[in-house]
Amino acid sequence: MKKPKILLYDIETSPNLAYVWGKYQQDVVAYKNERRILSVAYRWLGDRKIEVISTKGVDNDYKLVSLFATILNEADICIAHNGDHFDRTIVKTRMLYHGMKPLKINCSVDTLKVVKTYFNFNGNSLADVCHYLKIGKKTKHPGIDMWMGCLANDARSWAQMVKYNKQDVVLLTKLYNRLRPWIENHPNVARLLGQCGCPSCANTQTSKYGIRPTARGLQQRWLCRSCGRHWTTPMGAK
Repeated sequence: MKKPKILLYDIETSPNLAYVWGKYQQDVVAYKNERRILSVAYRWLGDRKIEVISTKGVDNDYKLVSLFATILNEADICIAHNGDHFDRTIVKTRMLYHGMKPLKINCSVDTLKVVKTYFNFNGNSLADVCHYLKIGKKTKHPGIDMWMGCLANDARSWAQMVKYNKQDVVLLTKLYNRLRPWIENHPNVARLLGQCGCPSCANTQTSKYGIRPTARGLQQRWLCRSCGRHWTTPMGAK
């Protein structure tokens, strides 16, 4: 069976380098260097391998941004934690900076929005949610020294960065698979493939699960026997 191309990704950026008059609650006087993308880790859902694109050895992210934009344009659905507000907008900002053409409009699933919309965790970060669900931990790192080391092209810092970036995609994959049947507005994968089935996973092994009355009429309830997703359709539709 044909599968949709679902991309899971995470980006890491450099810090801004700026001038300030002091340390506590100070405004930035001027930027010396604004942030750029240091690395991107990504995988296609269903693939074991996680790829990493980085700016190791260069002080410009043009090639990284160009390559990753091509990858984003291949995707049917893009998955990232806080991706709609941060990762994707950072990529688009750097594309605009480099004079590139706009990305195509992908379907997006932002797992941060999902956990805020459908659940009530004490913390909504990738680390907090994955810890609560006992599906893994983020890779420990030495803090800002890792980012500064990458900017100085330190080999050890880059090795730590790649490991850290990859682990975020490992966690993102586990979290997305756990959340997927709960996402009521998930892009309809079955329709994307031109078939009838579960909107979340496209499995065709589905069962009718009663009737839902609404102000506009009756709706048929459905249950996916693979992922457990519930959804409704107008009576007589599939």
